[in-house]
Amino acid sequence: MARVYNFNPGPAALPLPVLERAQAEMLDCSGEGMSVMEMSHRSKFYSALNDAAEANVRRLMGISDDYAVLFLQGGASLQFAMVPMNLRRAGKTADYIHTGSWSSKAIKEAKVTGDVNVAWDGKDDNYMRVPKQSEINLSPSAEYVHICSNETIGGIRYPAFPKTEAPLVADMSSEIMSRVIDVNQFGLIYAGAQKNLGPSGLALVIIRKDLMERAGEDVPIFLRYSTHAEEKSLYNTPNTWAVYILKLVTDWMDSLGGIPAIQKINEAKAKAIYDVLDSSEFWTAPADKESRSIMNVVWRLPSEELEETFVNEAKQAGMVGLKGHRSVGGLRASIYNAVGQDAVDALVSFMKDFERRKG
Repeated sequence: MARVYNFNPGPAALPLPVLERAQAEMLDCSGEGMSVMEMSHRSKFYSALNDAAEANVRRLMGISDDYAVLFLQGGASLQFAMVPMNLRRAGKTADYIHTGSWSSKAIKEAKVTGDVNVAWDGKDDNYMRVPKQSEINLSPSAEYVHICSNETIGGIRYPAFPKTEAPLVADMSSEIMSRVIDVNQFGLIYAGAQKNLGPSGLALVIIRKDLMERAGEDVPIFLRYSTHAEEKSLYNTPNTWAVYILKLVTDWMDSLGGIPAIQKINEAKAKAIYDVLDSSEFWTAPADKESRSIMNVVWRLPSEELEETFVNEAKQAGMVGLKGHRSVGGLRASIYNAVGQDAVDALVSFMKDFERRKG
């Protein structure tokens, strides 16, 4: 069977060269005589692999020694709990900016262990935009300010990040390494791997080292960032396969010219789809134009029946993952780093043909 064009929101497409390399090394990884899934995480080979994966992340994102780079399990969802447990000290509050479903989950989890101030809530706009700086009501003594930098369900992102006095914390799961950012603007960045970095079961955490000192003795040892930083992400048995794939994915990013080159590719892909959506009233793109995501393009058709037909016909044409999230319906194309221009060109061609036939 031929490979399909994969627009799934996560787990998502992986670069074909990475899959081919992993396939070739499945039974014998780099001459070790075994799969990376079989080898000890305490071996010299895996230790070097872990170090190389971290070095790739640091180089690609320009991360200084002031930050620790961690490979943790539990995905971004565990970070919803670890962030407040580690960064919000007893009796203090944390600011959260609510821009959609993933912000909501982070807020709900943070409220379990302490006080939360929702500094802005996009409910009145159906979470179809991010706030202007002037709209954000930050607490003067907040321990940190949390954002979800790209909301996959609504298809929105921050064109520029909020300016804050408190450390800025960002869930970047759905846009990590998709565009150039200044890491020094953030106190902590976290991202589930299954959209831009590799398979599920791994979270990348980038944390300013001084912030790790905030965690009190009441925070379980395993849930302290300092525990994992001191052990170079090897405190317990890691997801060795996911770290291996992340290493290959970041090698692939390097081969393309790094994040600046990837950003240009991503912007071109998104523009091609948005140009179709803006060309006719047949399509409706609900996200505010200033807040449009370049990773998750969301749109509607005149009826749910047409949307279902679109999904079914697209699948027959070799394109999958285009159904919108179950909570909002509609259509969505997730065009992460590994989704090539060829996939987007095929989708754009299909969209134009669909409009000719159904419009």
